Amino acid sequence: MTDFVHALAARQLADYRAGTPGTFFADPGRPPLSLDEAYRVQGEVAALRAPEEQVVGYKVGCTGPGTRAQFGLDGPIRGFLYDTELHPTGSEISSAAHDGLAIEGELAVRLGDDGRIARVLPVIELHNYVFRGQPPTLQELVANNGIHAGVVLPPPAAELPWHDDEPLTGRLTVRIDGARVEEGPMDGVPGGPAGSVRWLARQLADSGLSLRPGQLILTGTPLGLIRVRPGAHLEVSAEGLGTVEATIGA
Repeated sequence: MTDFVHALAARQLADYRAGTPGTFFADPGRPPLSLDEAYRVQGEVAALRAPEEQVVGYKVGCTGPGTRAQFGLDGPIRGFLYDTELHPTGSEISSAAHDGLAIEGELAVRLGDDGRIARVLPVIELHNYVFRGQPPTLQELVANNGIHAGVVLPPPAAELPWHDDEPLTGRLTVRIDGARVEEGPMDGVPGGPAGSVRWLARQLADSGLSLRPGQLILTGTPLGLIRVRPGAHLEVSAEGLGTVEATIGA
């Protein structure tokens, strides 16, 4: 089974770089993949991407009612974040470089030296919104790194101090071309951002991994995925915490 996982990881990475992620899941008669094996594929892909690409944190996904309603899946799940897929606010994101480009507005946190949440920030998460197996499964979602394709971040100076015992009471809003398209509570995932980080720490420990100071954690969102087209201007704002924006190019 180790050979199967390694071969699938190599295929997954080749497909991702070709802009056609997850073709394995369209194969008729493909061998079954357990959730544990899907996470092992994730880890193998991370090893293949190193040292040219560094893991800078993790995403927690499939947490809120929006994505659960869209996928029919009950998470949470986690995925890796890579330094090569971090974009500063104001970036132009290529639509053609993605497969079914979609975005989520959500909150991220930065871990402090003590491993606890030190800062909080709004982000735009990018996705290759494609499921090749029907119905969608957690195994496909996990093996495709939570369909993660990057994240748009505010500048470091805009990351506001926050501790995980503080309540978040504001609203998280997504606007496209100035029009509000979705909104929900910033604390809308189970346990809030701190709950996502606690779940992530436990899940990583089961895989022999751990959180480290300075890592970026996408904590999930109560909102759903939104498909976006070239020419769209995106804004995600978190009440009292700032705004991040991007434009979708060809």
